[in-house]
Parts: sequence; C-alpha cells; structure tokens
Amino acid sequence: MDGLVTTAQSSRFWRLRGLEGLGLMRARYTSHAFARHSHETFAIGVIQSGLEEIWFADGVERVGQGAIVLIEPEVVHTGAALTGEGWAYRVLYPSTGVLSGLGGTPGTPRFAERVVYDRQGARLLLRAHAITETEDALTAETTMRQAMTWLLRRYGRASAPVRDTRDVTTKILERAREVLHERMTEPPGLDELAADLGVGSSTLARSFRNAYGLPPHAYLIQLRVRASCRLLEKGLPPAEVAATVGFYDQAHLTRHFRRLVGVSPGGFQRGGRIVQAAETETP
Repeated sequence: MDGLVTTAQSSRFWRLRGLEGLGLMRARYTSHAFARHSHETFAIGVIQSGLEEIWFADGVERVGQGAIVLIEPEVVHTGAALTGEGWAYRVLYPSTGVLSGLGGTPGTPRFAERVVYDRQGARLLLRAHAITETEDALTAETTMRQAMTWLLRRYGRASAPVRDTRDVTTKILERAREVLHERMTEPPGLDELAADLGVGSSTLARSFRNAYGLPPHAYLIQLRVRASCRLLEKGLPPAEVAATVGFYDQAHLTRHFRRLVGVSPGGFQRGGRIVQAAETETP
C-alpha cells in the first residue's frame, strides 16, 4: 500500500502522475503540533472534522469543519489541535508553477483571503482530492485541475505582499540567505555570519525574521528538511539523507521532519513515489 503511514495518529502523503509540482496529504492529528515553518509551495487545506488552531505572524486562526485554508509560499505558520479530539483534513501542496499554469489569475497567483468557508469550494476540493486515491490518473488529474482553477477564479489575486526589511538592507538579507543555502551542511554561527555581513548579530536575526518569517537557525532547519524531501524522493535511505543535509543523525532528521512535514521520512519516501491513482488503496 503505497504512501501509507501507520501511527497512533494517521497521515499519508502522495503525488499524482501528470501533475508534477503537486503534493497531496490527508491526515488526522490529535496531539501532533507543527513547529513554525513555511512551504516552498502553496498549502491549501480543507478541514473535514474537528478544530485546528493555526498561528501566523499577524494573528491566530481557529478553523473548523468546512474551512478552506489558503497559505501562500514562504508564509510561516504552525498547526495544532484546538481540542482533545484533534482535527482531520486534506491538503494540496501545488507549486506556483502549477497554479500559474491554470490561468486562474494573471501573474504570480495569490489569494485575497487566508481562510474561507465555502461549501461549494470545500466539496469540490475534497472530491477532487479523494478521487486521486480511487480513480485513474486522467480522471484524477482533470478533476484536480478543475477544482484548483475554480478556487483561483473565486479567490485569487495577483499582487504580491511587501516584506518588512527594516534595519538591514534587502541586499544584505539576501546575501545572508544565500550563505545559509551555500553552507547548509556546515553553516556559520550567527556572530560569524553577522560579522561577515558588517551588521550586529541581534539586528541581523531580527531583520532576517522580519523579511523571511523565521530566524536564521529555523530557516536553516527548514532548508535541510526541504533538501531531505528531494533526496528521499530520489530513493536515498533516511540515514544517508540525514548525513548529506547536515543533520547529526537519522533521529535528528526524523524529529525535525515530523515537526515540519507531519509524517516520518520513511512515510514521506513511500508516498513520494509518483503512482497512478488507480494503483493505490485507501487505508
């Protein structure tokens, strides 16, 4: 059974043939809490039951059954159960390229609202999501495209948010981020990074967080987790992946991977194989 993760709580991640750049997950969580993180892709979720609390930099959203949550790329957020019963949801992770190619809005797609309650939209997205597990690839891809196109046309916009980069110039912040990418496995300390860029360490940390939503150390962990996803999809064993991206060991990788992705590295690797929907089984 490809992509199934068997835990006290349940989550499953998979991809669909024909829609490269789209990840899918369904999950039920009770005690699991996501750490602050962001995605390279959009995260479009529909709450099926229960209540979830989501922290954003500008406030907290409490969402329940029928809510459509529209999180744009690189927007830092968390996710946790609001009650002991937890919450269940289905999530789409489409890349910017996937949404741009649908023609719903001109330019880079954005959403006018972060949480909407729309019965028609929720039904449409849930149906398309479920079909990817039960129907042939052509039917699944077509239905999913139709659902995302409808969503873009209903709630999309084209303007991009403006980031606050007070205290440190954009050029310096971009260079700090480049260094973290270049030295992901052996990064400099904050003092060293700040000294190399000619700014104070506290100022750099504060401005980096204002600009990118995470302080440098958390941004680095996210980089490593993202790199891990790519290596796991190529079939590398988790222990090798951990060493390659700079984690201390496999346990270190697993801890951060679960906090940010919601499944174990092994579960992600099994579900990351691109398979025809008709070849999967609903757990």
